[in-house]
Amino acid sequence: MTNEVRKHLGEMSDFTAVTSLLALAGLSVVDVGCGPGHVARELCESGVTVLGIEPDPVQAAKNRLATPVTGLTFVEARAEALPVKSGSVDGIFFFRSLHHVPVDQMDTALAEAARVLKPKTGFLCVVEPAMTGSYFPVMRPYNDETNVRTHAQAALRRTADEIFSDAAFFEYVQHPSYESFASFVTRVTGQTFNNINRDQVETNEVRALFEAGKVADRRYVFEQPFLLNLYRHPKI
Repeated sequence: MTNEVRKHLGEMSDFTAVTSLLALAGLSVVDVGCGPGHVARELCESGVTVLGIEPDPVQAAKNRLATPVTGLTFVEARAEALPVKSGSVDGIFFFRSLHHVPVDQMDTALAEAARVLKPKTGFLCVVEPAMTGSYFPVMRPYNDETNVRTHAQAALRRTADEIFSDAAFFEYVQHPSYESFASFVTRVTGQTFNNINRDQVETNEVRALFEAGKVADRRYVFEQPFLLNLYRHPKI
């Protein structure tokens, strides 16, 4: 496999990034670690059939109660054991979720993705947050993901590069913004899969780092780069 030379796509959403690289209309895909399914819903609106896999039981329960969307099915399951037939889907997405897979199961999850993909045409798209930009230092004091993000990239190099015949590497950037520190705290403590409480976030250290993102219009804006790995043609 060639070295990871990344093409910069500019500033864009997750949905725009993947649709700029892939013709998805009419395909059947799996969104692994889908969370509340924001990107899954956008994909369905563009003509994609999506199976949203969510391991967190609290979020999975919310997904089951959500307003139905044509073409979207939610299932509570884990990346290491997808409830999907072998060779049956066109694509697998991991949107910011591979680093949430237990470290000792990341390679298994990537092999499982290859198992369920159509052998000649299937693709795996993995989007992971980079550890650069101004947003990562704000999060690091209360939710340091350096270790798990590093392991996720290592698993991709170790396993995905071997399982797939072709790979391409991209990056893009987003700018999360908040009206206030209070709105930031509410946002980051509302994610059940992380189990972050307010006492961890409402500290002088985090507040000072957050204040560094203040811009002229009284909002707080940060830079969050993302790494996108696109793999094709699974060998297994």
